[in-house]
Amino acid sequence: MATDHTRLARLQDSRLRLSLLLGSAILGVLAYPNINWHPVIWVSLVPVFVVALTRAPRQAFFDGWLHGVVFFALLLRWLDHTFRTYSTIPWPLTWLPIVALAAYCGLYTALVAAAVSWLCRRTGPRAGLAVAPFLWVAGEWVRGHFLSGFPWGLLGYSQAFALPVIQIAEWTGVYGVSFLVATANAWLAGALSLGWRRAAGGLAAAAALLLVAVAVGWQALAASAQGTLSVGVIQPSIDQARKWDSGVLTQTLEVYRRLTLEARPASPSLVVWPETAAPLFLRREPVVLRWLQALSGEVGTPILLGALDAEASARPYFNSAFFLTEQGIKAKYDKIHLVPFGEYVPLPWLLGVVRRWAEFISELEAGTARTVFPFGNTPFGVVICYEGLFPELFREFVGNGARFMVNMTNDAWFGETSGPWQHLAVLPLRAVENRVAIARAANTGVSAIIEPSGRLRRALGLFERGVVADRVAIRTRTTFYTRYGDVFAYACLGLSFGALGLAVLRRAG
Repeated sequence: MATDHTRLARLQDSRLRLSLLLGSAILGVLAYPNINWHPVIWVSLVPVFVVALTRAPRQAFFDGWLHGVVFFALLLRWLDHTFRTYSTIPWPLTWLPIVALAAYCGLYTALVAAAVSWLCRRTGPRAGLAVAPFLWVAGEWVRGHFLSGFPWGLLGYSQAFALPVIQIAEWTGVYGVSFLVATANAWLAGALSLGWRRAAGGLAAAAALLLVAVAVGWQALAASAQGTLSVGVIQPSIDQARKWDSGVLTQTLEVYRRLTLEARPASPSLVVWPETAAPLFLRREPVVLRWLQALSGEVGTPILLGALDAEASARPYFNSAFFLTEQGIKAKYDKIHLVPFGEYVPLPWLLGVVRRWAEFISELEAGTARTVFPFGNTPFGVVICYEGLFPELFREFVGNGARFMVNMTNDAWFGETSGPWQHLAVLPLRAVENRVAIARAANTGVSAIIEPSGRLRRALGLFERGVVADRVAIRTRTTFYTRYGDVFAYACLGLSFGALGLAVLRRAG
């Protein structure tokens, strides 16, 4: 009978543990757009760190993996719309690639949980908890770079609209915000597992760190921009199913023309159209090019637009941004960081078969030049769609002299899901990191003007057709992050490996 009671207690404990892990994963998703319950992220990882403190490394690995898989599967659920609409994969099989991607991303949560568990058993629980935030940031950095990188859903992006919290990104990048969140979660887990007294020092340090970050953030928000430039952002809301239909090209261009003329009363210095606004190889279409030049002359304003490009009649093909006036094309940027399984198929000799299932996969080549467009005293840079997720690439444009930035994208693939809102949420961090304003033009939304503080100045919601005409701040200084990049993340990597190495040596001794 005693044995039966013991087994029942273990089963109940297992059920409680799994319930907490699953519930906290769901809670974490709620912190991200478009729900935006961003405070909940500060406790959503507590069960992960609790299992790291109380269970063996192997057990902590699988518990952490469960949490990570559920979290990312729910966070990336908007991909189901893309697969159901633009592929031949039948539902519910559309969830197979989503779960596979979630399983990969969840590995990083699993590895951090296992590493913290291992450290706690060799160096003590408080030492393990102290290293935990460094390990978390190291995992996020590796995920953002390994196999071309997939830095979606970093902890820091959950705080995109909590402006006082994200201002530290000027020095640390988005990883500093992730560090704050991971630190709070780790020491709350310590208080629950070790007792409040034993965790008091860590909790006090975490609270002090957060208070300093917020105080610095409020001070940064009080600063005001000096110079501004008027920009008109066009959101045409062209349905993805019709966008590439050559039979409606004339109607599509007429929508752009009408909206561009609507922007004229605001006297914009630049009009921005979205990614692949002209759904064609622009330099191969002289009639369309002359039409664009005439439109630029009519409004008296240069036009920046997305289109495809190719040097000659054959490949390579590029996803490009063209800057043109009534005199013609003045400059061009070819997208550098392409979307895997969207704009190319990695390892085509092994994975090329997936092209048969999804019509949205293109065959594009990556550009190489970090083009900064000359524009009088206010040169600017462009990142296209997915490139906004990569802080190192973004900062290179600013470091090369861009005084404001443009992000053009086509999120119509994701429909009216949370995907476009999550995509938008990376840009406030890019703005703060470099103290640069961003004009974002999205085909179906969300188009916006983002201030150097990360604040959304103006925005158009999903599938709204219209113009965002406003003034963008001109960058006047170079931040620590622009100068030195991800040194904070590198420090976290170094400290993580150093702590693990010392634990190995201590064990050997």
